Amino acid sequence: MAASEGTFRLGPDTGRVVIKTSRAGLAARAGHDLTIEVTRWSARVAVPAEGDGGLAAATISAELDLGSLEVREGTGGAMPLTDRDRREIKKQMEKILGSGTATFASSRIIPSGSSGGAIEGTVTLNGKTQPARLQVTGSGSGRYRGSATLAQTGFGIKPYTGFFGALKLRDEVVVEFEVDLS
Repeated sequence: MAASEGTFRLGPDTGRVVIKTSRAGLAARAGHDLTIEVTRWSARVAVPAEGDGGLAAATISAELDLGSLEVREGTGGAMPLTDRDRREIKKQMEKILGSGTATFASSRIIPSGSSGGAIEGTVTLNGKTQPARLQVTGSGSGRYRGSATLAQTGFGIKPYTGFFGALKLRDEVVVEFEVDLS
């Protein structure tokens, strides 16, 4: 994971953050696996000079606006995802998450080779803080991709259920990001 020294401010104009959900339960075939984009977010990456620790001493923080979640894709399901479905899902997300923010703060960067590594830190959501580990890969041209798996219940969130409990959202969701530091 090579990055130039400096401070980088990131947001929707330099990358993308999405949340991927999957379904479970007896009626799982009726539901959709969702890709939900966070359309308003910001991040700060500070990489000190090599003499001051370089990439291993970098700090990363991010803030995600939960009121900006938009359903981008729904795969699977008995029927294609409609605009009405998207509106209903957005209402449910607002009901469950509100319009606050989720934050990430790094505590440790673990470079691995020239194009990857991990970022350890904490995620705060719904008034609760949980550890998180983001696996990261880089393309060598300043572009980075990464993901982390988070359990909703760790943040006091009861995963969505429908059809009298026969359709359930899995507890684990995957948060993926792609950013350009060039």
